[in-house]
Amino acid sequence: MKIVFATDSDYEYIRNRDPHISESLILSKIKGNEIYILRNQDESNIGWMRYGYFWDNTPFMNMIWVDEQYRDKGAGKQVVLFWEEQMKQKGFNLIMTSTQADEGAQHFYRKLGYKDAGCLILDTQPLEILLTKNLN
Repeated sequence: MKIVFATDSDYEYIRNRDPHISESLILSKIKGNEIYILRNQDESNIGWMRYGYFWDNTPFMNMIWVDEQYRDKGAGKQVVLFWEEQMKQKGFNLIMTSTQADEGAQHFYRKLGYKDAGCLILDTQPLEILLTKNLN
């Protein structure tokens, strides 16, 4: 698998597959190198990861997606570790993410060293678990 920064040519791929981002934000996140594209050996896109900043100062992984047939083969772990290294190189000591309490992803993040940092309850959504990791 290869991890690359999304480019303008990835716009349609992201727009058509990621329902959790406002279409008006996709290009600015691409320009800011805040979206990574996961590609397999034949250069086909197999997923993406995008992030932003919590309180405008703490990197926050908003979304990671790996196509079903590529899951449980290390792609998710690889992109998370890649992002962590990128954030460390940028001088960040703390990173964040979240996942719903009814999703198995919480166990994935905990295995990677993320710690529970709180939770959020929205009207119709399951409990959202906030997770942090120190990069020191």
